[in-house]
Amino acid sequence: MNFSDDAIVAGILSNDLDEVIFYIYKHYAELISFNVVTMGGSLQDGEDIFQETVVTFIDLIRKGKFRRDSSVKTFLVSVARNIWLNELKRKKSGDQRARIFETSRGQIEQDIAENLNQRETREQLLSLMGHLGESCRKILTLFYYENLPFDEITGKMGFESEQVARNKKYKCMKELSDLIRKNPLLLKRIKQ
Repeated sequence: MNFSDDAIVAGILSNDLDEVIFYIYKHYAELISFNVVTMGGSLQDGEDIFQETVVTFIDLIRKGKFRRDSSVKTFLVSVARNIWLNELKRKKSGDQRARIFETSRGQIEQDIAENLNQRETREQLLSLMGHLGESCRKILTLFYYENLPFDEITGKMGFESEQVARNKKYKCMKELSDLIRKNPLLLKRIKQ
């Protein structure tokens, strides 16, 4: 059976879909699938887009949005092209999100590993600092963890001058360095 464009529209509007859809499939499926393949899709993509095109076409006719400015063939090809381009945008956006996720996931994993390593190193350093005297622990904590300048350290520790504070810090660092050298695992982590 042969349908004119008017007969296709009338068949859809009267819900006589079986013959109309069969006709559309027979005459336009291959063309639409071919167009999708030429725009980078697979044969499966072409079949899927054709199915979606027919559903969209029927919906547009029922809503009175097919104004017959073009032939049914031209309209179907145009609808299929728009559906495929939207699908490509969606896939590209999804691929981009996946790439961003993979990139950021690797960075997050690296940051977590680095953070854990730093935490373990800090804990081991604090443990070694526990082997130092009270005065050394306090001056190193004030200098390295609280980032205080020597004039404030001098006041807090009750030293006579900043030079005394510098000398004391130097001696404490030497003592801590000796403890670190005796702990090869910690020494290796600090050098990384």
